[in-house]
Amino acid sequence: MNTDAMTVVILCGGKGTRSYPYTEYFPKVMMPIAGTPIIVHLMRVFSQQGFTKFVLAAGHRQEILMDYFDGRFNEWDIRVVDTGADSDTGERVRRCSRYVSERFLATYGDGLGNIDLHDLVSFHERQGGLATVTSVPLRSQYGTVKFDESGRVEQFIEKPVIEACWINAGFFVFERQAFSHWEGQNLESHVLPSLARQKLLYAYRHMGFWKSMDTSKDQQELEKIHNGDAAGAPWNQFTRRMAVGA
Repeated sequence: MNTDAMTVVILCGGKGTRSYPYTEYFPKVMMPIAGTPIIVHLMRVFSQQGFTKFVLAAGHRQEILMDYFDGRFNEWDIRVVDTGADSDTGERVRRCSRYVSERFLATYGDGLGNIDLHDLVSFHERQGGLATVTSVPLRSQYGTVKFDESGRVEQFIEKPVIEACWINAGFFVFERQAFSHWEGQNLESHVLPSLARQKLLYAYRHMGFWKSMDTSKDQQELEKIHNGDAAGAPWNQFTRRMAVGA
């Protein structure tokens, strides 16, 4: 697999209203984890597995991205593209179409996962579709209580995985041909459902680490994971797993 030729599109132009007031002044993808913007952690997920050509689909406060990446990370090929301050997710990807490879990866700028990207691309190639989305089991944001028929509490389960319920985790693979079937402005509500109706979309199941940073609470949880203070896989295990496909 020639990873050098494959482009990675990262969505980083939204206004991130759930992360206000930080996002009034900065793009959401610049929110730090242990002093480093989440987008850099994300780009390392790809670069550690050999994917180093990035197209940043910018919009809101794009000048911050342009300034930050100017002269940094010379080992990566980085292009910041103005996809419009008010564009929706699907439209942002479409506006990057002239800069992507025939087969390219794409993802959200605020989600981290130890995805085996080579396995993801191989799955995509085997299925023969035009698009693949990485899916992860839904984890409840609440703890649950398990009790017997009499009401006696047996167990508390902290934020359990909900069986047989899968969600969109980003980490997409697309063929450029998919743009011929692109419908609508929103990736989640329009583009992906349309590709699914045309039987062109497949789901790759990932059972490892994945977490999005939607709010400041998520940021704090990722900081704890980074510092090894949270339950589950510590950050060093996360980063080691990222390099599996390298």
